[in-house]
Amino acid sequence: MKKIIAYLIICLALSIFALLSQYLIELPDWLLKYMLVIKCSFIGAVGGILYCLRAVYLNKCVRKIWDKEWQVWYYLRPLTSAISGFVSFIFLKAGLLVLEAKPEPDAIPYGYLAIAFIAGYNVDNFMKKIESIASATWGIEKSRSTNIDSDDKGKTQ
Repeated sequence: MKKIIAYLIICLALSIFALLSQYLIELPDWLLKYMLVIKCSFIGAVGGILYCLRAVYLNKCVRKIWDKEWQVWYYLRPLTSAISGFVSFIFLKAGLLVLEAKPEPDAIPYGYLAIAFIAGYNVDNFMKKIESIASATWGIEKSRSTNIDSDDKGKTQ
């Protein structure tokens, strides 16, 4: 468990550094063009890391049901959350997810970052939303991975 906590804290520190990098170091112009998608990925990771840190203390201290078989989940969750943050950016840019607020010309796009955080924090429901959009837009059937909750009731960490 200590390794997992250390891993999560290192991932959090790296994510925060990446989010603040444009203010801390001089980045090349070509990279600055992609800062919003980079920030969405890392803010998604922060959401997933928060979820994992919360799960550690809930499962170890509150519920007293720590299970070593879930370790892989704790190691992979920040990565899947970063991917969800990245995907949220793509769906927002494509107009398949819509923000209600009007963008200001030089404003920081907080809506993108908020959606990316939510996507990273709650990967399962975000994937369900993406599949609902795909189903409604293109008629694609939902995959079995979004039906895991009904198959594995009570088995989630």
